[in-house]
Amino acid sequence: MPLRSSALRALLVSSITVGLITFTPKLARGQGFPPVSPEDLKLTAEPGAPGAPAFMMYREQDCDDNGMTSHQDNYIRIKILTEEGRKYANIEIPFNKSLEKIANLHARTIQPDGSSVEFNGETFDKTIVKVQGLQYLAKTFTMPNVQVGSTLEYRYTMDLEEHRIFSNHWILSGPLFTREAKFSLKPYVSKTTPVHLRWSWQGVPNGLEPKEGPDHIVRMEIKNIPAFQEEDFMPPPNELKSRVDFIYEGTYLESDPDAFWQHVGKHQNDILEKFVDKRKAMASAVAEIVAPDDPPEVKLRKIYSRVQQVRNKSFELRKSAQEIKRDKEKVDENVEDVWKRGYGTHRQLTWLFLALARAAGFEAYGVPVSSRRDYFFNPKTMEYWKLNSAVVLVKLDGKDLYFDPGAEFNSFGNLTWSETGVTGLRLDANGGSWIKTPVPASSDARIQHTANFKLTEDGALEGTVTTTYTGLEAMYHRLDVRNSDDVTRKKFLEDRLRNQIGVLGTNVTLTNTPDWDSSETPVVAEFKVSIPGWSSNAGKRMLIPAAVFAAGEKKTFERSTRSFPIYFHYPYQKEDDVTIELPSGWQAANVPSPITKDGHVVAYDCKVENNKTTLHLTRKVTVDFLMIDAKYYPGLRDFFQNIRSGDEQQIVLEPVTSSKN
Repeated sequence: MPLRSSALRALLVSSITVGLITFTPKLARGQGFPPVSPEDLKLTAEPGAPGAPAFMMYREQDCDDNGMTSHQDNYIRIKILTEEGRKYANIEIPFNKSLEKIANLHARTIQPDGSSVEFNGETFDKTIVKVQGLQYLAKTFTMPNVQVGSTLEYRYTMDLEEHRIFSNHWILSGPLFTREAKFSLKPYVSKTTPVHLRWSWQGVPNGLEPKEGPDHIVRMEIKNIPAFQEEDFMPPPNELKSRVDFIYEGTYLESDPDAFWQHVGKHQNDILEKFVDKRKAMASAVAEIVAPDDPPEVKLRKIYSRVQQVRNKSFELRKSAQEIKRDKEKVDENVEDVWKRGYGTHRQLTWLFLALARAAGFEAYGVPVSSRRDYFFNPKTMEYWKLNSAVVLVKLDGKDLYFDPGAEFNSFGNLTWSETGVTGLRLDANGGSWIKTPVPASSDARIQHTANFKLTEDGALEGTVTTTYTGLEAMYHRLDVRNSDDVTRKKFLEDRLRNQIGVLGTNVTLTNTPDWDSSETPVVAEFKVSIPGWSSNAGKRMLIPAAVFAAGEKKTFERSTRSFPIYFHYPYQKEDDVTIELPSGWQAANVPSPITKDGHVVAYDCKVENNKTTLHLTRKVTVDFLMIDAKYYPGLRDFFQNIRSGDEQQIVLEPVTSSKN
């Protein structure tokens, strides 16, 4: 039976306060709902969640991995406490369309007097994620006749793909406070193939960890689980959830992490070397790409550029099986196939670059790395599938450089943000060694606004803006619209600029055609812009703010408290250079003093120059960290409040004749 790991059941969770409790007896598959006590029917509040609009009274999750099809039985009971809580009548159950199926769905609404209404309506499948061949849906439906005081109940079975075993994840809390919950897992037992199950947990208090009973079923019972509250700029939720993760392993059975990873490294290196070991073909390819007298860096740049010209199947709209058969596309078994056929997946193109770099005489290594998009990798958990991306390490002039040409629009020497600052396994015949990819500099992701405006008599700003997106900012703009038409791309850029200005009624029109195809050049967008009501009147004077493109910082870190670390995808810079021509007969009577603030990991500069008939406004915001502890939040919040204060400083304009009187 093939093994496969999945985090498909992961929802929301947080830290918990728990204790031993007595639970409603487990429901057999296909049974009706358990009774609800009169006291629970009449509840109007939950002491553990003061002011909450609703709370989860009880939850049960039972997974059975024995049999042809693994299945998970789920039962949820929710109490609606306020009018706002009625939104929880709209139920969404996430699932992976290709691997999971929802069955045996039953639901009902119970009123405080004990009467109930069964759900007999329709369910709908809504796409929530669709990327690179994966499609995650949500089974959606609305509970009937939901009022304040109603109790909602629903149960369903999640059937997994036949003949496969999936890793199981107990997510201990969700968006609502949970009063009671119970989990169980009946593990798969193979009669023919060695399969090992291990489990680990985080955020579970001592003494309440999952335990395996004499019947070999693993169980855990908890209560009083706080709702998980998301915050702006927080690490991946998976890193913050209290949870239990069950991992099946049928390939690497070592229990010691060092021995485990040595086995993984040797095995993965064997697979990689088999794929890239086509020296003659690669030497011939290199001869077509570089000149013998090219300097080393030039050679590497030419190879990188040529690999990026190979058709990247990972970023194409997904083809059906019929289309693939019609196009007669074959499976690439090695780098020679990729080179000759002219297409490959993201990882295959990265390994092609590795093979070509070696053929050109460079010392180069394949490095599986773990993306930090959804979690932070820890080798001690021995989850090798979390090394889910790949980069190439090349030695050049004594320096370690990292490359991922298979990431579309990734410029030379840069990595996708989720591959930066992460752990990777540099492969070799001895099992490999751990490395950490570099963190990009803030200058590797820049947004620059250069504007020439004229302030009209009625207080509007009119003129042109050139916005330049560099490095990672350019990459993600290209990725966001890579399969879009010109109209969608135009609207995308116009909306971005309009959001940075943040003034209702702003008119933005793109006037050029940016380069959407290159990975090396910035995305340069030119606009015609009109901002109504930019000035405000103060008697005979006009007031205008000291910054134009500052809406992005206006609502950053407004909350007074913080629970989780502050986490940015990558360091970045925003730079504005704005010239404003004043209306005829007007002059600047007063301009704010320059502001320069250096918070070490953040910096801010704002300056207004009075050039008589024009104003010159410059502004720069630099964020130069990935993650800092929540204890530093008060200082960071104060810093961003200072940015807002600086941006909102007023420039005072007055008629020229007024100054002569």
